[in-house]
Amino acid sequence: MKNAEKYTNDLKGKTVVITGASSGVGRAAAEAFAHEGCNLVLAARGWKGINEVVEFCRALNVSVVGVSADTSIAEDVEKVAAEALAMSGKIDIWINNAGVMASGKFEEIPLEIHQQVIKTNLFGYMHGAYNAIKIFKNQNHGILINNVSIGGFMPAPYSAVYSASKFGIKGMMECLQGEISNHRHIHVCNLYPQLQNSTGNLHSAKYSGFDIKIPFIASDPRETAAKMVYLAKHPKKDLFPDFKAAAITNTYKLFPKLISNTASTALRLKMKLNQNKENNPGNVLTNSKEPLRVYGNIPSKTDSNFAKTAIMGLGLAAALFLVLKKSS
Repeated sequence: MKNAEKYTNDLKGKTVVITGASSGVGRAAAEAFAHEGCNLVLAARGWKGINEVVEFCRALNVSVVGVSADTSIAEDVEKVAAEALAMSGKIDIWINNAGVMASGKFEEIPLEIHQQVIKTNLFGYMHGAYNAIKIFKNQNHGILINNVSIGGFMPAPYSAVYSASKFGIKGMMECLQGEISNHRHIHVCNLYPQLQNSTGNLHSAKYSGFDIKIPFIASDPRETAAKMVYLAKHPKKDLFPDFKAAAITNTYKLFPKLISNTASTALRLKMKLNQNKENNPGNVLTNSKEPLRVYGNIPSKTDSNFAKTAIMGLGLAAALFLVLKKSS
């Protein structure tokens, strides 16, 4: 086996599995790892998005296989693992990324939607980890990267079951980090991005008049994908992909009740004022529809700079509060 330093810094020829690869952060990750020269196994439910990203990656002269799979179904995830092993006889990196979201008043979201959010998000990550960890232990190396989101630390207002799934993923993976702590070359890495400017927000299920556009504060999914590549080269247990995610999470830890209640009040008012009350199940029960691309809104430099300034102000305010609190 290669020495640890070379293993963690050279990705060319490594076999990487990515779930939810047809759009959003997953698609950005597929492209990023393709640029690193990795062998790719890309999974998603719908063939259209898979075929598009497979074609892009093949143009970069890397080996890539697309698999139609629903991660909430254990047998589908086993099929993904089998395809990866058939490609190269090993899996070096497994990225749990596929996820869905449903927003609205808890009791007005159909129970079937709630259940599927848990199946896709929590069970899906469990299925991925279950296959990956067994393979990693057998080959004595491997990196599991989980796209958890800051939802693992703080609730998403009017998305109770989504929040439950993210808290669950965080707890499950922290336990697994302990279980594999005696395996030097096996790593479980958790990534905690904030809201993304990705198609995931366009595809999510919306009820009760919930219709929130992607805000200026949303992060760039390509930057999040770049941090997945970073973790593949330099594995660590936990990582915030950008200053925004860290600032929002730390500010919530300072003022949990204030932030939770304020955000809920703002969304409650927006839902009340929304004239279009049509319920939309999004991609929770069916394949993601168009657009199948990385970005939800095409980003502009002006929006990016404004968002950075706003978040820096938020972070500085939180830091100032801590200083004043300690000195009082």
